[in-house]
Amino acid sequence: MMFKTDNKMRAALSALALTLGAAAPAASFAQEASGGDAQAAAPGAPRLGWYKTCTKQDDNDICIVQNLIMANGGQLVTAVGLISIEGKMNRKVLQVSVPSARLIPPGITMQVDGGKGQKIDYAVCLPDKCTAEIPVTDAMIASLKKGTDLTLTSINFRRAPNPIKISLQGFGAAFDGEAISESKLAESQKSLQDSMQKKAEEARKKLEDAQKAAKQQ
Repeated sequence: MMFKTDNKMRAALSALALTLGAAAPAASFAQEASGGDAQAAAPGAPRLGWYKTCTKQDDNDICIVQNLIMANGGQLVTAVGLISIEGKMNRKVLQVSVPSARLIPPGITMQVDGGKGQKIDYAVCLPDKCTAEIPVTDAMIASLKKGTDLTLTSINFRRAPNPIKISLQGFGAAFDGEAISESKLAESQKSLQDSMQKKAEEARKKLEDAQKAAKQQ
């Protein structure tokens, strides 16, 4: 962990690490990823971008401004969330989740545009993802608001960098704006899932057509 917390706080943050990206199809978009990672996203998938959700847990108000990237097949590529906890506990944390099979010591490098990269250490690795976290600062928020692109780079088990570039367009509006309603989130989820299913069907048909054409040659 990057900072000291009591057991209850650690449990709360671990739970957020578990849930960050769990409902990814609700607000996912895929971008072309470099680095040769098997879980790289395909370009052209539907996108929603940055959005905020808020909930109440015990005596705390928890808001997450997040952006989730999934491959068309549903695999996690990258999930980034700025988590704000206010109430009995007060913490602001940035969490980044990437697929498992990462090299742990390098952590994840966060870079805004062409600025200096900042290392984020892993906090927990699970069978399906590894999550890194770092305290949120005012300077970090200001940089994200002013920036154009956010690049998050992890190192896969082949020792190859896997940079994922996320547009920062809409970050400031999501951060300063109201949380998305459950109904809107559900509507977006259905729309994106339908679109992703359609693209998967189109890809399957193209593959079948290619296989048929190859047999006829």
